[in-house]
Formats: sequence, structure tokens, C-alpha cells
Amino acid sequence: MYEEYSRQSLPSRKYRELLGSAICVFNSNNAFIFEKILRNGEDNRFVWYELIDKTSGELSQPIKETITKLSGTKITSRFSEVIEMRNKIIHSFQTTDGDGKQTLATKRKNGEQFIITEDYLYNFIKKNEELSALLHEFRGY
Repeated sequence: MYEEYSRQSLPSRKYRELLGSAICVFNSNNAFIFEKILRNGEDNRFVWYELIDKTSGELSQPIKETITKLSGTKITSRFSEVIEMRNKIIHSFQTTDGDGKQTLATKRKNGEQFIITEDYLYNFIKKNEELSALLHEFRGY
């Protein structure tokens, strides 16, 4: 599929909509994680300007010192899971399937390649919704 703004072949609109939604829900949760770290850190140890420069994976220590310390490992585990899934999306490569459709593919660390399907994106969005619910519960409302 082509669009007037790009001569490059693109996945379907629905697929791109899901990709955009996936990025947005993850970014929302990432910001929510910042909020919880900043509100629950002791002695103002963490600063927004420093946290925003970290990759999501680099937030593991601040999360352990704040969120995990106060609420256990459920939030940390789910956040790690969505980070891994997000990395597969962001570090993917475009491919053309047998029907000539554009899609994204990625690989696992063992070298196994797989297509990032619409189901994968829906699952990622669902896991982010679950993470958001856990963060709201931790917030207290």
C-alpha cells in the first residue's frame, strides 16, 4: 500500500493504526511508571530530567527501589514483559508476505524469526491495559 506522503510501500492502514496504538499505550504506561517512581522515591532521589533520558529497561533499579519495594513484583514483571514485546516491535524489519502485503517481522534471541501479527499487537495493547490497571491500583484510584 502506498500513501501520498510516502513512495515507500506500507502495511495496511489497520496494521499501522495498531502499531500507533501500541506505541501510544506503552508510552502512556512509561510516563505512569515515571510518576510512580517520583512519587514513591525517598528523599527526592529520582529526578524527572534524569529518568526521561533512560531507556525503559534502565528503569529497573528505580522501579525496584520504589514500586516493587512497596507493592511486590506484579508491576515490575508486567512492565518487563511489555518492554520485551515493545522492543520486538521497535527493532523489527519490514517484510513482504506471500500475498504481497507489507508487515513487520522480528526475531528472538535464539534466531527464530516471526511476523508481528495483528494478534501480537492486540496482545501487546491488552498487556499494557493490564499494566495500566495495576498502576492505577498502586496509585490508589
